[in-house]
Amino acid sequence: MIVETSSGPVRLAANLKWMFTEVPFAERFDAAAEAGFTAVEFASPYELAPAEVRRLLDDAGLTQILINTPAGAAGSATASGAAYVPGAEQEFRDGVLRALEYAAVLGAGVVHAMAGIAPSDADAAFATYVSNISWAAAQARGTGVRVALEAINKRDQPGYGLASMETAAAVAQAVDPDVVGVLFDVYHAQVDRGNVIERFEQLQPTVVHVQIADNPGRGEPGTGEIAYERVLARIAQSGYPGWIGCEYAPVAGTREGLSWIERNLR
Repeated sequence: MIVETSSGPVRLAANLKWMFTEVPFAERFDAAAEAGFTAVEFASPYELAPAEVRRLLDDAGLTQILINTPAGAAGSATASGAAYVPGAEQEFRDGVLRALEYAAVLGAGVVHAMAGIAPSDADAAFATYVSNISWAAAQARGTGVRVALEAINKRDQPGYGLASMETAAAVAQAVDPDVVGVLFDVYHAQVDRGNVIERFEQLQPTVVHVQIADNPGRGEPGTGEIAYERVLARIAQSGYPGWIGCEYAPVAGTREGLSWIERNLR
């Protein structure tokens, strides 16, 4: 869904993990297309074969924007990702290769490399993280896929390894800014330390993907404290060329909640 605003175009992608949950997953593609979306994202396509996901996208006329690297089993040390976990290097590498395989079939241009929970030895964990992201960048180089690094706020994910979006930007610059960049999640930025617009403008050269939700509650824009009319206007004005993933939990139904677009953008 590309919304033309006075500040520039805003490209919205439906997140099919969070949105259209009123219907089974396979039906969410058509539901998103019927609601006017032309692009989607979701963290984990791995429950289906790549060709099956490709068919669902094609049947609905949708473009896949982003997927995550695979998460480990529930309750494991890598359940939130493996990049930041010493000793899980092979699991991380296997996951990156699997993600790139899916991205190639789905046409997804961004793979979020999930950091995971940091162990007690922070220095060793950070060194592992940088090494892992360097390896991932080498695999992605030349494929057209960007590797995205996302900091998750410590309220929702205590102990998450990647400390901040600013740290993500520093790692991306150190590794390879042509391949690695920042996933700027407005919700996490607000919970982490706020000052969303200024931080986006500072990090914008490194941003490869944006996601949105309001705070508190992680509902759609307009259900919380974030001034989304101004935030989205500044993102559009910045010339950011990518998509904005709607990674929010609709408060009272997905279709009903889409009225935020009219209120904030049109």
